[in-house]
Parts: sequence; structure tokens; C-alpha cells
Amino acid sequence: MKITATSLRKNLYRILDRVATTGTPVEIERKGKIIKILVEGKRSKLENLEPHSVINGNPEDIVHMDWSGEWKGM
Repeated sequence: MKITATSLRKNLYRILDRVATTGTPVEIERKGKIIKILVEGKRSKLENLEPHSVINGNPEDIVHMDWSGEWKGM
């Protein structure tokens, strides 16, 4: 993300928190130069994953389903 120095000044702590949690660097343009704010060190890909709720209903119902009629075998 690229922002101006004025925008950085207005939202400094929010921008720093976003960089710290997402690991996505921010570029600030100041007098024709680009300054980057980034997290030192490398985050693993797993740290970037966000939890998702993908089961509609009770997960216990899935555990006890009978799939024998759907199984074709080899």
C-alpha cells in the first residue's frame, strides 16, 4: 500500500498495527522518495491465514453421516 506522509501522520498507530498484524509493508512517498514500513523478519504462510466458518449446521451431524451408499471403491 502506498500513502502520503500526511496520511501516515493522521493514522500512524492504525497503520502500524495493520503492518504488524498482516505483515504487509506500507510505502510512504515523501519528497519524491519512497520510505517503507515493514515487519522485521519473515512471517510464515500459516500466520497469514484467517479463520473461516464453513460448516452450516452442527459439525457433529457430519461425523455421524453414512457415506457407504456414495462410495464406489476402486
